[in-house]
Amino acid sequence: MTAPAGSRSGLPAGTTATAAITPLPGFAPSRQRAAQPATVRPARPAAAGRAGQFAWVPVCLAVGIAIWFALPLRPSRFQWLALAAVASLSLVLARAALPLAEAGRIGWRAADGARLIGLALALIAAGIGLAGLRSAQVAAPVLEWRYYGPVEGRLVQIDRSARDRIRLTLDRVVLRDLAPDRTPGRVRLSLMDAAEDALPDLGQRVMLTGHLGPPPGPAAPGSFDFRQHAWFEGLGAVGYSRTPVMAVGPPQGGIWGMHRARMAISAAIQTRIGGQSGAVAAALMTGDRSGIEEATNETMRASNLYHIISISGLHMSMLAGFVYAALRLALVLAQGLGAPLPQAVHKLAAFGALAAAAGYLWLSGGGVATERAFVMVAVMLCAILADRRAISLRTVALAATIILIYSPEALTSPGFQMSFAATVALILTYGPWSRISPHLPFWLRPVMMLLISSFVAAMATSPIAAAHFNRMAQYGLLANLLAVPVMGTLVMPAGVIGAVLAPVGLAGPALWVMGVGTDWMLRVAEFVAGLDGAVSAITLPPAPVLPLMGFGAVLAVLCWRPGSGRHRLPP
Repeated sequence: MTAPAGSRSGLPAGTTATAAITPLPGFAPSRQRAAQPATVRPARPAAAGRAGQFAWVPVCLAVGIAIWFALPLRPSRFQWLALAAVASLSLVLARAALPLAEAGRIGWRAADGARLIGLALALIAAGIGLAGLRSAQVAAPVLEWRYYGPVEGRLVQIDRSARDRIRLTLDRVVLRDLAPDRTPGRVRLSLMDAAEDALPDLGQRVMLTGHLGPPPGPAAPGSFDFRQHAWFEGLGAVGYSRTPVMAVGPPQGGIWGMHRARMAISAAIQTRIGGQSGAVAAALMTGDRSGIEEATNETMRASNLYHIISISGLHMSMLAGFVYAALRLALVLAQGLGAPLPQAVHKLAAFGALAAAAGYLWLSGGGVATERAFVMVAVMLCAILADRRAISLRTVALAATIILIYSPEALTSPGFQMSFAATVALILTYGPWSRISPHLPFWLRPVMMLLISSFVAAMATSPIAAAHFNRMAQYGLLANLLAVPVMGTLVMPAGVIGAVLAPVGLAGPALWVMGVGTDWMLRVAEFVAGLDGAVSAITLPPAPVLPLMGFGAVLAVLCWRPGSGRHRLPP
């Protein structure tokens, strides 16, 4: 495609317009300077090309957030003012570039480059500011010494520690002889001897005698920094207790009624299915992992299946995808039978799937990882409602931008990194798969799709997991290939059907199917974890390794351009 005569780019005849208007690889041109001939149908661009410049927005925000976390000292007021000045000058540069080009003072390539550099610097500065603002927002007193005495507070969470002990999280804390402005907002205590059925309900005000101390720092330089994690969680002290927990007040706040309903659902699932299979099923549906023993957790870690226990993008996307497909099929059948339905039944299905995802968010307790997963799925479903492509790098970029603005500290978490790595890898795989799948038998396509998606997701997340947890599950790919398809075809669909049938008392068969699926996953985990050399220790990589690895992967994805036509698969 050549530039038309008299174009303002001033290119000689025969020069391609694409070469002239794309200043940096991975960025879409700022203005359309040539048109495709009407008789030529343009080839479908790659995923990165369709994403355009917006895909770089979360990347630049992430760079700024990473800079804030890498700073040895928090910025002073003067440094914040300097940062604001840099951001303002960058926006001025970005805004002035195109008018200068129109006036003929600079070339169009220079204008595009200046505009993009200015926007990138402004977004990086915004990322630094978001991280600092979030840190100030969650700021709360931290206990600076060892404390022993009565601890009173409202019970807001019950889970298990790494040593398989019941653990309580309290807010609205009162400590003896400690002023309110120096008292931590939240504390967490492990119970050395406690019967789970004797614990108070969530929301109740409780009292116990405990040992508390400040959250510990990293065990080794560059390792997991629990102190930083506790800061953003609002935890000002952690410790343990050997005394019984006494309820000293009724539940405070109506929201705890919903939490008690969630725990009642979890107990019903565990009773119906039984054993660790029931505990895993309850964790998948309600987010209550208190029934999962530490031995089960360790087996799941050794087989690289621990991500299945934590509600994340995998579970939310499977649930929303099943509800969307089921509703769309039902609406199409009803439409064929003459039901007065609109033509765009896919939008009704998307709205139903969005409602189901929101219900799942409430049922699961709304943890940070679950909220992140809901944002990703909600963006994709809203894209369907807005007649946009649901599965694309643009929607992933929008979800990442929302999460980084809402919770900048998520950037440093393994869940955020692994979720987006797997999602981007699956989107990049979708193009080749869409060209290969028509050549496969129809009965083989869903099987191959599940196997390929499991393989791609495992390959994308394994390096990140190894860097974070300093261990490599050597047969994790095998475990995921055996377990994740069962998760998608049995466990999550059965959970949805069981939730629909539970109000009329017909959830038994669906829960039985769900129990079969979770039992299979546990058997796979035990088999894989029992293989020789199932787990290998990984040396802690230097601090720059993981950020450079992630940024290099982003550059490879967004700057990649498809090859010539002879390398493409047949349509």
